[in-house]
Amino acid sequence: MSKNIRIFRKRPLTLLSAIIITLLILSAISAPVIAPFSYDKQDTANILKTPDSKHIMGTDKLGRDLFSRILYGSQISLSVGIIATLIAMVIGVLYGAISGYKGGRLDNYMMRIVDIIYALPDILVIILITIIIGKGFFGIVLAISIVNWVGIARLMRGEVLKLKEQLYVESARAIGAGHWRIILRHILPNTLSPLIVTMTFRIPAAILSESTLSFIGLGLAPPFSSWGVLANDGWAALRFYPHLLIFPAIMIFITVMSFNILGDALKEAVDPQLRIGGA
Repeated sequence: MSKNIRIFRKRPLTLLSAIIITLLILSAISAPVIAPFSYDKQDTANILKTPDSKHIMGTDKLGRDLFSRILYGSQISLSVGIIATLIAMVIGVLYGAISGYKGGRLDNYMMRIVDIIYALPDILVIILITIIIGKGFFGIVLAISIVNWVGIARLMRGEVLKLKEQLYVESARAIGAGHWRIILRHILPNTLSPLIVTMTFRIPAAILSESTLSFIGLGLAPPFSSWGVLANDGWAALRFYPHLLIFPAIMIFITVMSFNILGDALKEAVDPQLRIGGA
């Protein structure tokens, strides 16, 4: 705990990133309360308004308040990032743990499957899944999860290969502990630090993936108001109404950067070699 606090003191930008992430999550949760308008409320008298005192981020082509839509959009974008990452973590952790712990021929077969999936272009896999399931929220979350779990499986396998040779694991085997008990009680708890660091990088990657797909028309579509959907809507009017694209783009940029800065700090905290190198 003291090491983590020290990192925040030495790196104010990391503390700022943690505060931004916390505020983003809180604003997403409380969007129905703090948003000045409903995300779908139309006002034909205020179509394509530039930012003013009433609409601090302006309005879109249907007169909807952009600030309110961004607040509601944070619910979608953050939910996609967090849920897709958690699903990928569960699949990758279990798959990599079994592969690394069992070893031998099973490990070889399981890793060849990972290599095949890893070799496929991410965008192709996502397009195929969304064609089969649809471009709704569930389809996008599942597609991003399937693309991301292979990297986590590789990381987990490497950690398990190191940990299963430790003396405490050998001692657990000697007293008759079962394989699942050893994995769940003795190996997985010792992989939490790298997994938490990985999560801080995977969440912004998933948010960026959803935003990119929605921006090019392959992801979510209205009535969803994710940041990528809002950026897609604003692109067509960029020349005359740049605020429609600028504000969603700023939100995506700030969110991704904040998670990455926090991830770098956590990575340094759990990796002694990085601390020595940076000293």
